[in-house]
Amino acid sequence: MNNIKSIKWGIIGAGDVCEVKSGPAFKKINGSELVAVMRRTPELAKDFAQRHGIKKWYSNASELINDPEVEAVYIATPPNSHAEYVKQVAEAGKIVYVEKPMARTYEECLKMIEVCKTAQVPLFVAYYRRSLPNFLKIKELLDRKAIGEVRFVNVVVQKTVEAKDQNLNNWRVNPEVSGGGYFFDLACHQLDALDFLFGPIKKASGFSANQTNSYAGDDLVVGNFVFENSIIGTGVWGFATNKISEKEVIEIVGSKGQISFPCFGDNSVTLEVEGQSPMRFEFDFPQNIQLPFIQTIINELNGVGLCPSNGESAARTNWVMEQICNQIK
Repeated sequence: MNNIKSIKWGIIGAGDVCEVKSGPAFKKINGSELVAVMRRTPELAKDFAQRHGIKKWYSNASELINDPEVEAVYIATPPNSHAEYVKQVAEAGKIVYVEKPMARTYEECLKMIEVCKTAQVPLFVAYYRRSLPNFLKIKELLDRKAIGEVRFVNVVVQKTVEAKDQNLNNWRVNPEVSGGGYFFDLACHQLDALDFLFGPIKKASGFSANQTNSYAGDDLVVGNFVFENSIIGTGVWGFATNKISEKEVIEIVGSKGQISFPCFGDNSVTLEVEGQSPMRFEFDFPQNIQLPFIQTIINELNGVGLCPSNGESAARTNWVMEQICNQIK
């Protein structure tokens, strides 16, 4: 890119997700600088900054937001604080990049979109799989009809209860913080990926239940959904199965074959077509897995491309999850 404008970033919530997945990427991309980080515990904020070569650190979010050098803010906190931090960043006139799920509820998502529109600042959401090579390969296979006409989609996640699940500090299974149980933390990636591949879901329904009472959030979700292009999908997300039953796969079944792939496991994509030997594609990911996606943000801010995940697309995923999660009475 010629005459590229370098974007100076600050991070709110420089915790585990920032150590490898995202934080270092802001320093590796041409046109991106990481100038400040924030954690509520001063010692941890200082430690992160020193280890990653960042010149400024804060223990107060508003100080980072109002730092005149910071032009864009990456909000990497749990979902219960997303709406408020997005509001503060937008009202300060700065670019917003927020972790997934976008918020606890669809209503919170709509408020985030509105506050960014009012402030005339862009809003990006960290559904980074939209920029990874395996999902781009799946999209290419679908676009060239490698499996013919798509008949249906099936999502399966079956996991056992682990000791960490019952830890009271595990925000991912606390609905007041995350919006739900592991369904909200994991299924949002899968449903967003399907939105990327097939377009918006127009109708969804389902049931959810807490079968084991291991934590506050539901541990079983079963759903059905229909895309605007009339493709039908189903999903089972069980987080209290046995070890033998553990499984995680998305299957796209077509008139001539099928595509299957994990969302969280290895980086493979398997193509099976009638009359042909199966083909397995494997991909190398960057060490900092959000790097290709953050690159699309920098590209868009410089007017040379579009980031594939914004407030509108991410809010759709929250809407779908809410339609599916009808509590069994």
